[in-house]
Amino acid sequence: MDAKSETREFLTSRRARLTPDQVGLPIYGDNRRVPGLRREEVALLAGVSVDYYTRLERGNLSGVSESVLESLARGLQLDEAERSHLFDLARAAQPTRTTRRRRAAKHRIRPGVQRVLDSMTAAPAFVRNGRLDILAANRLGYALYAICASPGQPSNTARFVFLDPRARGFYPDWDLVANEVVAVLRSEAGRDPHDRELSDLVGELSTQSEIFRTKWAAHNVRFHDTGIKRMHHPIVGELELSYETMELSGDTGLTMFAFTAEAGSASAQALNLLASWAATPERVEAADL
Repeated sequence: MDAKSETREFLTSRRARLTPDQVGLPIYGDNRRVPGLRREEVALLAGVSVDYYTRLERGNLSGVSESVLESLARGLQLDEAERSHLFDLARAAQPTRTTRRRRAAKHRIRPGVQRVLDSMTAAPAFVRNGRLDILAANRLGYALYAICASPGQPSNTARFVFLDPRARGFYPDWDLVANEVVAVLRSEAGRDPHDRELSDLVGELSTQSEIFRTKWAAHNVRFHDTGIKRMHHPIVGELELSYETMELSGDTGLTMFAFTAEAGSASAQALNLLASWAATPERVEAADL
């Protein structure tokens, strides 16, 4: 993925979604030829010249100061995830980025991390990387995601959501989940545009899913730290689970997810039933879901 193109399209899309009245600017005339703000209006809000902002929007973030990035983020009313994405794009534009900051691909987890997962017997949990590959899980985690993940077999959440027809039945809020998946991948692309496997994944999804192409073109980004997931599990039915995440400080780019249900709820009962079903590992591994 080309960092300049990413920057150009991201800034253009953020500018297009705002109107002068939203940012407190007067409107002169009705013959606006572009949606949203004009470049000169963004430059005014950011406190830079029109020529300088034009340079930034063309994808040239090399050497830009943090104060200018902060002003630009405020002017475009970026949320925290979007602001972080802008700073990631700026870091990617630095000449030393490809050699000094490029991260090694993560395909496996350390034994100690697996032991932590296995010790979590009452909560489904798994570890994934920024490309949404599920690298490992505990027994209940594999039972929860048995439809798309099993021990010893590589699985990718994005491929499941966009390329597996069972995903729409598994996720009642499929469109919401699909938007989240694309936004997480877009954020990862900003952090590491030189990740070849991520580029290949985006290319594969773009080729095979028109919906993915449309959502990818929106350039939306988001954090995926906490929230609620609704699922329709083939074995235990409806589940509404809260999830929390933890970045693995010893493994850059890896995140642990853990799911819980509200005590006494129908989802808690369903989760207990799933745990009983998962008590025999062969049932999870051999399940035809």
